[in-house]
Amino acid sequence: MSEFSFIQPCNPVTAKTVPAGDDWLHEPKLDGYRLQVAKQGRTIRLYSRRGHDWGKRLTAITEALRGIPAHSAILDAELCFQGPDGAPDFFRLLKAAFRSQGRELAVYAFDLLHLNGQDLRSQPLIERRRLLERLLRRAKVPCLHLVDAFDDGQKLLEATEQHGLEGVVSNRRDAPYQSGECRDWLKVKTQAWRDANRERWRLFEKAR
Repeated sequence: MSEFSFIQPCNPVTAKTVPAGDDWLHEPKLDGYRLQVAKQGRTIRLYSRRGHDWGKRLTAITEALRGIPAHSAILDAELCFQGPDGAPDFFRLLKAAFRSQGRELAVYAFDLLHLNGQDLRSQPLIERRRLLERLLRRAKVPCLHLVDAFDDGQKLLEATEQHGLEGVVSNRRDAPYQSGECRDWLKVKTQAWRDANRERWRLFEKAR
C-alpha cells in the first residue's frame, strides 16, 4: 500500500458508560466531519470518511496544511466549524457546505498513521500520540490543532455534558490502529447533546 493511499478509518463502538482504569485515554468527541489528511511533498489530499478527496473543495485548508513539517504524513482528524464561543458547530458546518474558507474551519488531529515513510499503525496509540504531539508542536498551521487527551474519562464526560458538547471517545493506550469497527475505541454521547440536537435536526430538516 502506498502511504499516500486512503486508509479505511477506525470506527468507535457506541457505549453507555465511559471505561475506567489506567488502560484508557479519553478525548472530547468533536462534532464535525471525519477527515484524513495525507501529505506527500507539497501535495495534500483530504479524504472523507468514505475516501472522497475534498481537497479541491477546501482550498484554503489544503494550502495551509502544506505547512505540516514532514515530507509525508497521514493524520486522522475531524473537520469542524468553530462557533462564536469556539465550540464545534456541526449544523453550521452542514449549512456552510464547504463554502466557508475563513477562520471558522479548523482541523483537529487525534491520530498519526504514517510519518516520513514509516507505517505507524502497528504501534500503540500512546506512541502514535507522542509523535503526533511532537509534529504539531513544530507545525505553523493556524487551522491545525491537536485534540486534547485526558486520564479521567468520567470527569471529561461531566465537563462535556456541562458545555453541551457531543461526548467522549476513549481509546486503549496500547491499541494499534485498526480499520473498521474497533472495540478498543469507544464513544459515549452526552444527554445534553442528544436533547439539543434532536430539536435542531427537526428544525434543520423542516427548513431545507
